[in-house]
Amino acid sequence: MSTDTRGRTVSAVLSRERLGIVAVDIVAVAGLVTYGYLHHSEDPLANPLGALEPITPFLIGWTITALLAGLYAKETYADPTRAVRYTALAWIAGANLGLIIRSSPLFEGGGAFPFNLVITGFGLVVLVLWRTAVAVALR
Repeated sequence: MSTDTRGRTVSAVLSRERLGIVAVDIVAVAGLVTYGYLHHSEDPLANPLGALEPITPFLIGWTITALLAGLYAKETYADPTRAVRYTALAWIAGANLGLIIRSSPLFEGGGAFPFNLVITGFGLVVLVLWRTAVAVALR
């Protein structure tokens, strides 16, 4: 097994790289939904558990579609063209899955039509820009 100059295995470095991408993905999706939560005069600090409710369906949707699309494979996240295409497709599918979950009896909120456009559009911009930056940085 090859090692870098500090004696770490390459697979360990790649694992940390991948975990960092997963962490920022989670922060990006949660931040996007939290921004909307704040925009509608809700205070996530006053009701932290209540703030998790609108975030959860979208994190579930994103996680499922990102894994199915292979977004955490090095050949996907390190290639700008693939990163843009796969991220866009995964987010559109993930946002729709999140909207379906959010509209279920398990969650409060529903999915009014303008909200569908806003969450899908802004999520697309945030995630595609973030994933493009990663891919360009790793080139």
